Amino acid sequence: MPDTCDLCGTETGSGSVAFDGDEVDEGDDAGDGREAVDGRVAVDGDSTFCSPGCRDVARTLDGDEPDPAGNADRADATAGAAAEADVGPPADDPAADSATDRSFLRIDGMHAATCEAYLESVAESRPGVVAAEASYVTETIRVDHDPESTSARDLRDALSTTGYTAHLRTETAEVDDAATGGTRRSREVEGVRKRRSDEILGLRYAAGIVFGAFLLIPYVAVLYPAHLATVVDHPALATYQGAFELSGASGFLFLRIYFVLTGIVLVFTGKPVLRGAYTSLKMRRPNTDLLVAITAMSAFWYGTGAVLVGQNDIYYDLTIVVAAVVTGAAFYETAIKQRALARLTELTVSQVDDARRYGPDGTTEEVPVEALDPGDRILVREGERVPVDGTLDEDVCTVEEAVVTGEALPVVKREGDAVIGGSVVTDGAAVVTVDDPVTSSIDRITEALWTIQSADHGVQRRADRVTGYVVPLLALLAVGLAGAVLATDGAPSRAILAALLALFVACPWTLGLATPLSVASSIRSAMDRGIVVFDETIFERLRDVDVVVFDKTGTLTTGEMHVVAADAPEDLLVAAATLERRAAHPAAAAIVDAFAPTTDGASAGDSETRPDGGNAVDGDATDPADADSAESEPPIREFATYTNGVGGVVDDRKILVGSLALFDEQGWTVPDDVAERAQEARGFGRLPVVVGRDGQAEGVAVVGDEPRDGWEATLTSLAERGVDVAVLTGDDPEATAFFDRQDAVDHVFAGVPPAGKTATVRRFQRSGRVAMVGDGTNDAPALAQADLGVSLGSGTALAADAADVAIVDDDLGAVETAFDLAAAARRHVVRNLALGLTYNAIAIPAALLGLFNPLTAALAVAISGGLVGLNSSRDLLDG
Repeated sequence: MPDTCDLCGTETGSGSVAFDGDEVDEGDDAGDGREAVDGRVAVDGDSTFCSPGCRDVARTLDGDEPDPAGNADRADATAGAAAEADVGPPADDPAADSATDRSFLRIDGMHAATCEAYLESVAESRPGVVAAEASYVTETIRVDHDPESTSARDLRDALSTTGYTAHLRTETAEVDDAATGGTRRSREVEGVRKRRSDEILGLRYAAGIVFGAFLLIPYVAVLYPAHLATVVDHPALATYQGAFELSGASGFLFLRIYFVLTGIVLVFTGKPVLRGAYTSLKMRRPNTDLLVAITAMSAFWYGTGAVLVGQNDIYYDLTIVVAAVVTGAAFYETAIKQRALARLTELTVSQVDDARRYGPDGTTEEVPVEALDPGDRILVREGERVPVDGTLDEDVCTVEEAVVTGEALPVVKREGDAVIGGSVVTDGAAVVTVDDPVTSSIDRITEALWTIQSADHGVQRRADRVTGYVVPLLALLAVGLAGAVLATDGAPSRAILAALLALFVACPWTLGLATPLSVASSIRSAMDRGIVVFDETIFERLRDVDVVVFDKTGTLTTGEMHVVAADAPEDLLVAAATLERRAAHPAAAAIVDAFAPTTDGASAGDSETRPDGGNAVDGDATDPADADSAESEPPIREFATYTNGVGGVVDDRKILVGSLALFDEQGWTVPDDVAERAQEARGFGRLPVVVGRDGQAEGVAVVGDEPRDGWEATLTSLAERGVDVAVLTGDDPEATAFFDRQDAVDHVFAGVPPAGKTATVRRFQRSGRVAMVGDGTNDAPALAQADLGVSLGSGTALAADAADVAIVDDDLGAVETAFDLAAAARRHVVRNLALGLTYNAIAIPAALLGLFNPLTAALAVAISGGLVGLNSSRDLLDG
């Protein structure tokens, strides 16, 4: 059995391991109390790590502190998920059994913690199901099952029940192939955040409004004035006294019409509420849906009974209004969430469906990734993404692995080097031998993400917690009142009506209205500030955050390579840019952008916009006057591509552009000051590009990934709130030294692989709540593992799927704004719930005074609903 990293579970393998920039071979003393054991990094002879980053995290964060409430279960449930991104399921995982499959499904219709428990029970009732774990936050369920007893499609059908609709997260389907005129097999990966618009919910709402308006006409025209005439002696109301009597044939006609039509509104429009109430009863976890259902149903049956005994206090109107208004609030909440989704930028998935495989005759053919076998040789051209993990079979190429590893700088790969599925070939072409098993790092990260998400249980809403106390009290009140009436009056019908009346008078059903409106208001206020919120509970979680962990590349930095400084003759930089036009390295593109001649004959680098004034490496800025020599792009006589740069003859002079190693290989002279500037630039995590001509280096252009605007203010603000700030990256330590010197930053961990990032978040969770801010695919499992995940709008689809919050405009200042919104959201929710209870504040005293009737009920509904709606229309930060 191969050894694994003690932090993240990644296989450490054998052979040498990168350690503080050096390689430590078996038996060599690593120094500083470390030694290499069987080619693995070992600390104090006991712990084994896959990277220096994991070692540093363990040394800094390991301890015996107990997990705070809520973190232990989550950490246990997701233990090993990060390791799955590299080594598969842990040994104690049910899915580790070769006879057990793990299926992930997305469930439309989940909206509460009771939905999680109900769907888990449905799944676990199927034969062959070992375990099931659901999350309404991500609308996901994970099921470990015996495929011989229950297939994934069987699970999908079984979970599409009681108003829920299940979809397999991955499914292989036959699709038309335009190139061949036939069909091919294609993987479809469903994004967890791409929720489908609920058109049926809109139809239910519309039906409730249309039917409700029609049915309320007699109430407004006759019934309400008739009830008003019983308490107000006014000539204008004299004609309404006794105008609404339900005796004889007229009463039964009214009953038949209203019983049927109100029943249609209740069942069709109120079906989502009734389903939620049924689920809560089945799982013995009362929620606000149950309160709404109690009110609507009790008012409906009271009205039916009142007609039968000849009374005119009929509350069909309350049933109609409650069903329509609460469904309308849910529809509004859904509409706001759909608007939030529409604000997101189009994100690309880093998975590849097809590969270019070499055939027996040496020709290539495009085949689905599923058709690849271990040992197959595939061709990946420049600019394409590597479909699966493998080994470079021949030649040399440059790949960008940031999407998987977080490394900002491209990596040169030589024959025999491992190539990561999901990385992009940026220079040259790659012939890759497919690994055994055939898989991609992207696929493993995706599965690790889904595993974590399915354990991301939603918190029980404040209103649901209140419901748990209210429902038993309501039951006691109804039974007690019915008993009292039965003892004094002796008529069972009167006792039943009294019990029903108590239910819809005392039941705080408006909590079911206040909750979705509060959610919609919070999401809308965040969206107005470029913050897209997918889960309404994030504000509650954000208020409890103790640590904010930032990814570096693409999050605290722009993630884009550009020239930040240059110290070389202008005409030489123009010549270098002329050669770099023929290279595909990101650093080459940056040099071309900065120094290639523009259409007016000047070079792009001679304006006052030169980064850092041209002096980020303590060199002298080039005199802009030298740009006069760059009237046009010089001609290229010869051109050559090297592992670490390019060279050629430009304008009859030999030019070399690349690393210090390239100049050494070519035997060119490098002055001490040029070498010193290049080494100093590397110390800041930047890429020095040495330029020279005719056998001698003459200067350095520094290419780097610069910090985002406002990053320092954001980190300082978080620190002032008492929140710890950590920076986590796959880059080398030199690239993070700049952040390590900032007072607002408490921890900096470099060289941490994707699985290590997730493990690091779990280590932080031992002592508090953690928020993670990232943008890349490699950040996705860590974003999902964190108590709160925040992705930037420029991030990948997996990062967006994993996060609870997306910042649309890549504005780091929005992280601070999110904390302000969280504090305001608490005040907003409490105010909404209090205003919702206005209904009971009016109804209960009226009932005790004998003044409660359909008119009083209508006024109570209008006042409480209006106050809740008015409060919900306000922006969160307006007070």
